[in-house]
Amino acid sequence: MRIALLTYRGNMFCGGQGIYAAHLANEWKRAGHDVHVIAGPPLPQLDAGVPLHVIPNENVFGVPHPDWARREHPLRLLWPINLWELGVSRIGVFPEMQSFGLRLLLRWRALQRRHRFDVVFDNQCLSWGLLGIQAAGTPVVSVIHHPLHIDREADFAIDPSFRKKVRRTLYFPLLMQQVVAPRLARIVTVSEASRSEIERHFGIPEKEVPVVYNGTDLETFRPVEGQRIEADLLFVGRTEDRKKGIGTLLEAMTHLPPHVTLKIVDGRIPDSGLVPRFIRRHGLEDRVILHREMLTVPELVAQYSTARVAVVPSFFEGFGFPASEAMACGLPVVANAVGALPEVVGTDGQTGRLVPPRDPRALAAAISDVLSDPERAARMGRAARARVARLFRWSEAAERLVHVFEETLRASHRRSRAA
Repeated sequence: MRIALLTYRGNMFCGGQGIYAAHLANEWKRAGHDVHVIAGPPLPQLDAGVPLHVIPNENVFGVPHPDWARREHPLRLLWPINLWELGVSRIGVFPEMQSFGLRLLLRWRALQRRHRFDVVFDNQCLSWGLLGIQAAGTPVVSVIHHPLHIDREADFAIDPSFRKKVRRTLYFPLLMQQVVAPRLARIVTVSEASRSEIERHFGIPEKEVPVVYNGTDLETFRPVEGQRIEADLLFVGRTEDRKKGIGTLLEAMTHLPPHVTLKIVDGRIPDSGLVPRFIRRHGLEDRVILHREMLTVPELVAQYSTARVAVVPSFFEGFGFPASEAMACGLPVVANAVGALPEVVGTDGQTGRLVPPRDPRALAAAISDVLSDPERAARMGRAARARVARLFRWSEAAERLVHVFEETLRASHRRSRAA
């Protein structure tokens, strides 16, 4: 099958979407499919032989005045899409999803004439441009990891002020995605929890949305023998993402004995961000280790083996790579019983503990329970790795998505014949 895989930001360190795109592309290539990745910067790292088509942008979002004009070719900003990006980004709009789709649409005829793609697989861009691509004759299937409405709700919970609500409503392209998603040939998602949220926010019936779980690379994510334990607890993730629940975890630390320590791994912790503020507020300077460097994948794997328990205090996860990666590395996981985390961690208590969300005392009690018995915690870690090996394989995810593409193409051909 000839697959065009779209990802508006492709780098694996931009979040779970980058990990998702890279692994699927590499698996499809190994299975013999002709897969091309079409990506915006920062770009993905792909196996040799996977073609990459770059959709450039001028990277103006978040660049303060007048720094946005200090570039090698400032006149490029006068090109209509670049000028639109610059203008709307000044009022807090995140424009990259819309502009990626429009730039791709301008190049699509040449790409399709050369490569004759059977299907386009969109990595939750849901841009206006996809409607044009589909109208030109190529079915578009999109994965929705979770509706962006959930990110907005998490921001509202932190700061419910009218000003904040206006800013976050402008930031997310919710209207575009609500219009585009139901009009694409097929929507898939990565968990039962996300499927339910897709019906709630996009009006697409659950029965029409297949669930294809993400994978986790067990050859890469594995226990590292001989690694020195540096902290009892480990948090991996973007601490400035409000739905990751870092505030609840730091408050839970105040209900744990003083000897319990936490390491936070996030290469983008701002000096004035949530973590430094919460650490000062709760007096945790001597109990929290901050790892603020950007890590390679092997360095990240090694970090998982420097702690005894992984904690995932998110208010929602469409899947939850930090949980599955920690489990693959042999760590028990304490997580909130929200979103897809019960699907990933399991609900039988064999691989960790699930607790009610936004409850620091319950989180602290679960952490204390797991830490209290090191032998049991080690058994949980072994069971966690076995669960990942059984349920979350990239090769299976890639194969199941190809089945979805085949069904979509058959349905498209039937509609064409009927017309």
